[in-house]
Amino acid sequence: MIQSLGRRLSLIFDRGADGPDLTGATRPGAAVLPPLVDFVAFAEDCTLSGRIRLRSDRLTDMLNDHEELQLVDVLVQSLAGREAAEAAEVVVSRDELLLVHATGPRGDQARRTRTRLTHIEIAVGPYLVRGSLHTAPFLDALSAFHRRGPMVPLTDALIDYPIAGEWQRLRIGTLIVNRAAIDHIIETPEHDLAVVDALPTRPI
Repeated sequence: MIQSLGRRLSLIFDRGADGPDLTGATRPGAAVLPPLVDFVAFAEDCTLSGRIRLRSDRLTDMLNDHEELQLVDVLVQSLAGREAAEAAEVVVSRDELLLVHATGPRGDQARRTRTRLTHIEIAVGPYLVRGSLHTAPFLDALSAFHRRGPMVPLTDALIDYPIAGEWQRLRIGTLIVNRAAIDHIIETPEHDLAVVDALPTRPI
């Protein structure tokens, strides 16, 4: 992705005289814009960090409702080395995002229902993910996973991935997974995230 910013991503450096600026400021009488929230995503060969306008109650809902996403104040960091690119604004296809760190509001508390936790392990691109999948108590967890929307949230997530040949580990409270991009998924025993396991020694 980082080598083809001009093709697979659309960079926008001139918003035009009529658009709001990147801070969200608009002319008097203009519609109030949705809030900006932090956005961190993991693609096949890079990570992206920036901000996005939250146009749904939750980031998961927004990702499932939109096939393209508009980011501002973006840094694209290569996994192969230290190469990076910055842009004031980027439009990225949802299909290119393998994982997304869920930020912003957690949604309406009144709409939440009782769920059962299933501990799973997922391989997606260069990333190995462990986390907890929430499903209705009477459903088979993995079958339900494959019937969900394009982007599925996991809680208490752990990500292992290489940067410049060195394995890194991140712990993320809620991680959104691109269901169509996964290479494999298995159910695992409960994993204690307080225990530091050995990092992988080779790519997945």
